[in-house]
Order: sequence, then C-alpha cells, then structure tokens
Amino acid sequence: MLPYNISGHRTFLLLIALFFSALVLPATSDELQVLLKLKSNLENSNSHVFSTWSSENSPCNFTGIVCDTNQMVREINLPLQNLVGTVPFDAICSLESLEKVSLGNNSLVGDISDHLRNCTNLKYLDLGWNFFSGGVPDLSSLTKLEFLSLNLSGVSGSFPWKSLENLTSLSFLSLGDNLFEKNLFPLEILKLEKLYWLYLTNSSIEGQIPEDIGRLTLLEHLELSANFLFGKIPVGITKLTKLSDLFLYDNNLSGKFPVGFGNLSNLEALDASNNSLEGDISELKSLTNLGILQLFENQLSGEVPVEFGDFKFLREISLYSNRFTGSLPQKIGSWTDFQSIDVAENFFTGPIPPDMCKEGKMVDILLLQNNFTGEIPETYANCLTLDRFRVSNNSLSGPVPPAIWGLPNLSILDLAFNQFEGPVTRDIGQAKYLSRLFLAHNQFSGELPGTISDASSLETIVLSSNNFSGEIPSTVGELVRLSSFYLDGNNFSGAIPHSLGSCGSLNVLNLAKNSLYGEIPASLGYLQTLNSLNLSDNKLSGKIPESLSSSRLSLLDLSNNQLSGRIPDSISVNVFSESFVGNPGLCSDSGIRNLRPCASSSGNKMSIQSKVIVSCSVAGVFVLVLLLVALILASPRKNSENCPMQRRDSWDLKQYHILSFGEEEVVKALKQENVIGKGGCGSVYKVTLSCGKQLAVKHIWKQDSSGENKFGTTSPMLEKGKTRTPEYDAEVATLSSIRHVNVVKLYCSITSEDSHLLVYEFMPNGSLWDQLHTRQQIRMDWSVRYEIALGAARGLEYLHHGCDRPVIHRDVKSSNILLDENMKPRIADFGLAKVVQPNGLRGTTHLIAGTYGYIAPEYAYAYKVDEKSDVYSFGVVLMELVTGRRPTEPDFGDKDLVQWVCDTVMRSEEKAINLVDSTISDRLKEDAAKVLTIAIRCTIKIPTLRPSMKMVVHMLEDVAPCLPDEATVKSDGQNSRQ
Repeated sequence: MLPYNISGHRTFLLLIALFFSALVLPATSDELQVLLKLKSNLENSNSHVFSTWSSENSPCNFTGIVCDTNQMVREINLPLQNLVGTVPFDAICSLESLEKVSLGNNSLVGDISDHLRNCTNLKYLDLGWNFFSGGVPDLSSLTKLEFLSLNLSGVSGSFPWKSLENLTSLSFLSLGDNLFEKNLFPLEILKLEKLYWLYLTNSSIEGQIPEDIGRLTLLEHLELSANFLFGKIPVGITKLTKLSDLFLYDNNLSGKFPVGFGNLSNLEALDASNNSLEGDISELKSLTNLGILQLFENQLSGEVPVEFGDFKFLREISLYSNRFTGSLPQKIGSWTDFQSIDVAENFFTGPIPPDMCKEGKMVDILLLQNNFTGEIPETYANCLTLDRFRVSNNSLSGPVPPAIWGLPNLSILDLAFNQFEGPVTRDIGQAKYLSRLFLAHNQFSGELPGTISDASSLETIVLSSNNFSGEIPSTVGELVRLSSFYLDGNNFSGAIPHSLGSCGSLNVLNLAKNSLYGEIPASLGYLQTLNSLNLSDNKLSGKIPESLSSSRLSLLDLSNNQLSGRIPDSISVNVFSESFVGNPGLCSDSGIRNLRPCASSSGNKMSIQSKVIVSCSVAGVFVLVLLLVALILASPRKNSENCPMQRRDSWDLKQYHILSFGEEEVVKALKQENVIGKGGCGSVYKVTLSCGKQLAVKHIWKQDSSGENKFGTTSPMLEKGKTRTPEYDAEVATLSSIRHVNVVKLYCSITSEDSHLLVYEFMPNGSLWDQLHTRQQIRMDWSVRYEIALGAARGLEYLHHGCDRPVIHRDVKSSNILLDENMKPRIADFGLAKVVQPNGLRGTTHLIAGTYGYIAPEYAYAYKVDEKSDVYSFGVVLMELVTGRRPTEPDFGDKDLVQWVCDTVMRSEEKAINLVDSTISDRLKEDAAKVLTIAIRCTIKIPTLRPSMKMVVHMLEDVAPCLPDEATVKSDGQNSRQ
C-alpha cells in the first residue's frame, strides 16, 4: 500500500501546483502585455535596455524589472536610459503589485494622466527630469507613497497641493523647477512629518515661510529658492537641527538671521544669496561644519566672525555685494581644501589672508572693490590651481611676486586700480591659459617682455595709465586671439610693430598718450575685425595708410601727432572730424571741418614742359586702352557686359547636385541690379536662368594665392599659401554633403583667383525675420508658424543627430531660416558652423560666434560651443514665433527677449497665453502658448538642462495645433495675403 499512498500524495501535490499555476499564469501573461505596450510606446528610444524585452522571455527577466516572490512585477527601474515617448499610465497602473516606478532623467513627453491614481500600491515614483506637459493629477489615492519626484518634469498649471494631506508616509518630496501657477506656501506640506528631503525651488510659491516649518524635524535637505517668498527667516527653522543643506536664494527675504540659527550645527551648505537680508552674521559663527556659504547680493554688514578662520571644512565662501567691513579672518582657508572666495563689492580692509591656497586647491580669489591694503602674499606664487585672481579697486601695493605672472592655470589676472609697482616679468610666458590681463592705473614700469607672446591664449590686455617704457615687442603679433589691446597712458617709444596686423581677432587698439614715432603700419588697415583705433597724442609721422579705408572703424582718433598728406576719402568724413586735429600737415578733399583742402585754385601751376609730359602720358594711356578694347572685342566670349568676374577659363565649378546650368550663365547674371542682400563676406544675388529657374548666389571675395593683397601685406584672416576664407570653407564643408528637406540646398561652388561663388536654391519668401519683423507680406497664423518651427527643428535635429559627425551651426536665428514658396523652412548660412571632431570633443572658442540676442549665456563665461548652444538660439526663435517680438527691443529695458518672457511668465501673474502675438487667432493662442513653454526649456541658463534637438522635435510634435476643418482652411486661405 505504501507505493499507492506515495503516488496519491504526488498526484495531490501536482493538482495543487496546476491550480496555482492556473491562477498565476494569466496574471503573468497580462503583465507581459503591459510591459510590451510600454516598450512599444518608447520604441524610438536610443537605448539598449529593451533588448531583453520580448514575448519569449519572462517579464521578471526584463532589464529594469524587479518581481516579487510571486513573480509579479514590483518595480520598473528605467532611469537615465535615453527613453523617448509617452508613458501608458493606464496600463502600468494595472500592475497590481507595482510599488516602484523610476523613469527619471529621460526624455518622456505627453501628459501624466489621471490613471496614475490607480497605482495605489506605489511607494516610489520618480518622473523628474523629463518633458511631460499639462498638469499633475490628483494624488490623494497614493497613500503608500514614500518617495515622490516630479522635479523638472515639464508639468505646469495648478498643482494639487490639497492631495498631499493624504500622503503622510512621504519622506522625499521634490516638485521644483516646474511652471506651476502661483500659490501661497502650501501648509499641507507641514503635515508630512516624515520628510527628510523637501525640494520646492522654482515652484511659484509666494508669501512667508511659516513658523510651523519647525514641525518637520527630520528634514536634512530643504530648498525653497527662486520663489516669491518675503519676510523674515522664521525662528521655527532653527528647530531643524538635522539640516545639512538649506537653500533660500533668489527670494525677497529680509531681516536678520534669527536668534538660535547657530543650533543648525549639522549645516554643511547654506545659500541665502540674492535676498534683502541685513544685520551681521554673528549667528553663523558656531556652524563649524559649513563647507559652502553663499550670502552674496544682500544688505548684510558688520565683520566676518573670526571663528570662520577655524572652520575646517569650509571650501567656498561668497559674500559679494554686501556692506561688510573690517578684516577677513587671517586664518580663513588654512584648515581645508579651500577652493573659492568672493567678497567683492564690500568695505573690507586689512591684508589679504595668506594661507587660502595652503592645501593647493584654490581656484578663485575675488577680492575686487574693497579697501584691502598691503602686498600680495608670496604664498600665492605656488598656487598652481588658481584660475581667477581678481583684486582690482583696492589699495594694494608693492611688486607682484614674479611666479604669479606665470601661474599655469590662470585665466584672469586683474590687478587694476591699485598702487602696484615693478615690472611684468618674463614669467608671463608660462601662463598658457591666461586670457585676460588687467593692470590699468597702477605704477608698473619697465619694458613689456617679449615672452608675452608665449601666453598664447591672451584675448584682452589692458595696461593703461602706468609707467611702462621701451618698445612694444613685435612678438605681440603672435597673439592671434588678441581682441582688445590697451597701452594708452604710458611711456612706450619706438615704432608701432607691423606685426600687429597679424592679430586677426583684434577689435580695439588703443596706443594713445605714449611717445611712439614712425609711420602708421598699413597692416592695421587689413584687420577685418578692427572697430576702434586710437593712436592719438604720440609722435607719429608720414601719411595715413590707404588701407584704413577698407577697415570697419566706428572709433578713430589720430589727433595730436605729426601726420601729413591727404586723408583717405572713406575716413575723411565729418563723423571723424575731431580725429585729425593737431596734425597741421594733414589735408582733405572732402571739405570736413577743421581741415584745410588738399588743393587750392591759386597754387601749383604746371609748367609747359609738365603739361607736355602729362599730355603725352594721357595719349599713351588712351592708345593702350584702345588696344585693350580691341583685344576684348576679339575674344570669343560673349555677353560679358557688366560682369565683374574674370574670364570663363579662370572659373572652377564643383557640383554637389545634378545641374541644369553652367557657370557662364551664373557669372554673367552677377550684376548690381540683381543684388538682394549684403553680408560681412560679400553680396548675395538673385539669378534667373534662361529656363526660368531661380538661384541665390553668394559672392565671397578672397585674397591671392600668397595670402597677400594689393598692398603687399598678409591679411590676418589667411595663412600664407591659403586662398579660401574661413566662412567659405565652413559653408562648403558643411553643406556639400547634407541632404535634408529643411536645410538649404547648395547646388555647386564656383571659384576663381579672387572670388568664391556659392550657388543655392532660391527662397522666394525671404527669411523668417523678414516675415515676422519687416515685410510681413504673408499672413502667418499659428498653423503656419508652427510648421516653420517644426521644420526648422527637424533641420537642426538632422545637423546634430543625423550627420556622420554632428554639425553645430553657431548662428541660429530667424534671419538664417529661409522660407520657400510654400513657407517651408530651410536652415541657412553656415559660415560659422563647426563639425564635431571624430573623438566627440566639443571644445571651446575664444571668439564670440553668433548674433546678440541669440547667443547662449555660456559663451560669456566659458566660450563653450556645443549643440546645446544651438538649442538656446532656437529657443529664442521659438519665442519670436510665438510673441512676434524681436530678440531685443527698447521696452525690454536692459533685458532681452528670453529674460522678458521668463520674468513675465515665471515672476509675475501673467500667463504664457497673454504673451502670444495678438495677430494670432484666438482659437490657436493656447496652442502657441504651449510652444512658449518649450522655448523656456530650450533657453535654461544651464546647458545640460536644455533638451536635445531630437527632444525638441518630439515636444513640438506633441503640441501640434488642432487644425480647423477644410472649409475654414479655404476661407482663411482666401485672405492669406495682405
């Protein structure tokens, strides 16, 4: 009987197993379908995470999926996976055992739907750092939630603060950096007494911080910055003794730090900058764990507590723009890896603390605009990590320690407006990263060392009002990045170096009030970027070089020298009338005031012999002209009248598309009457071919093959032996291989010995700038503007993500977005474009590339160039499309369009829809306002927070306007032209 019993027992167990598998398998099958739906919604993602997600695999084996003991899906962990698409909340909230959804730091779009309320078992929800749109649904059903992050998720509107009352298990709450509607400080949060992390920065919260904030005694991290908070810091905050991080910056808080603030003994980072706080900071003297202290731009006063010198963890301190007095603690920075101090614009006195670089980690010393005295401590000569050393506008004196001139990582050395003395030593040649040197208004003396040319990153040199002497070293011509050079008010002598004409980036040259003699070098006139030239109050002689006629000067001062001869016509204008006074030998044929005419009616009568010689010369020239005309008429080439170009056999055509025309037909059409635009490099012509096809031809002049012009000097824009302009190289290299419907088509290039021709498709509707801000020939309701925005975005997306190597345009603006006959956009003008190198490095530039109003803010402090700079510029274009406003307008004051939009939407009661161009029909204004929120995302100051162009395209596709029916379209179309 034993075998029978065993057999029966096994049968019984088998039946039980089958019973439970019948219960489990359908659920597993359902969950599989849910996850496959999630995968299909994100199928465009550039991620390998879904390689394991297949119907032949168990969901519990999917990458990023965690199951419970019953093989039910408990967690979806897919942060930082480059996910693109929408989240099917209705599906994933049907997963009954789901406790965790982590989708942060992706590129998800769409709404966070009301179906989220069905995820009732959720304990962890992270949707932050995405690009969702719309509002946040009611969260009151998620009572088990412990972790909630919607930070920088893209949501907007009215947040359901009331629903937080039910989420009493929350320990982590992050809702910041979203465009919520203004709301008083949400008191519901004060009931969440388990919170250790609260992030509400940039959440449109206004009013006062409530005293009851002290109820959240478990808080370790509290951020309430960039809101509309006012009043005093409440005493209740002193009860949060576990706080390690407290951020209150960019509000309007006032009053003193409350008594008892020193109770926050665990505080490691305190930032209350850009408020209206006042009084002293004695309450902070017991915060011995502080590592970061940011209190700049307040109204604080008194002395810095001497105890700060004993803070062993202090790394950064920033107190600029306050009213502090007294000396800095002399031991400050001597106990730790001190990195940065900025106490500019105060009333500090006494010596510079000597040991702030004791640990060799110091990066920034910013002490400008105070009353510091004494010398620069010798200890800083060994501070090899130092990047910025700025002590201008103080009362410092003595010689500069020689090794400071040559610190290897120094980018800014600012010693101006002090009483320093002694020379600039040869050590400066070792400062390979030095870009800005400010020494004005001191007592420096001696010669400028020739080794200054070894500091090859120099862009700005200001040595004004010192006692420098000797000749200007000719080696300065090797500083190819130099844009501003001020040597005025010194004792320099000798000739102006011809080599300055090789400083191809030079914008300002001021050598006034020295003892320079000799002639003005003709090479200065060939500096393409020179805008301001001041050589006044010297001993210069000879003629003014004709080459200055080709420069683009807005300021010219040659007064009080010994110059003579005729002033070149192009600069002999009344606007420069004061530029030549004090030079009795100068004359002008233009009749400008303060100058004598070059020829008088009574003088210089010709002798008979001279007249005969002149007559013979004229006759000879006349005969030569007749011979040349005869040769031209005998030439086989036809129809060359009015053509400024050379013979046909001198042209070289390179085609990038199949052509139906030759170079002769293009060249002969380049007449003055066909000019439709002018730029910095040449003219643009409209060419109509015999077949009726229209082209746009950009004509770019170039130098001869030696790199020299007719005056025999080398142009700073070209290297010896090179005949192309940088703009031409960039444009051809970029466009010749690009094939995209939203990038302008380059048919061919035609080159000769002195010219380049780039032949493009012709865009009959001009540029987006023209249509928005000048001619406005075509009515552009939102449906038209949206298609322009989307098309241009796709063109930039292709440049950034679709080419073999990413192309950074660097000059994205509405005037570089051209419109065809159907108002379809083309990205154009690639003269500043950069192709990312194969190693993927984006690099930096030391020349500001782009157009004011469109330039990304990182150019100002880092000169960094990458795709996110184009994204910023495109965000400005989106704002133009939505608002109809220019990037800069007088009623913006000192702001630009980006600041005006952001301040209006995020810092006032006004809603985005109120900024929409009034010419856009009311039924489409809400759609336009959605694009304005995308524009705001594109123009975030921090580049890494901006979306990629791929993401911008997805976001724009997600807010496509609801098109009217066909009848309405026809009706609108009849009135589309004004």
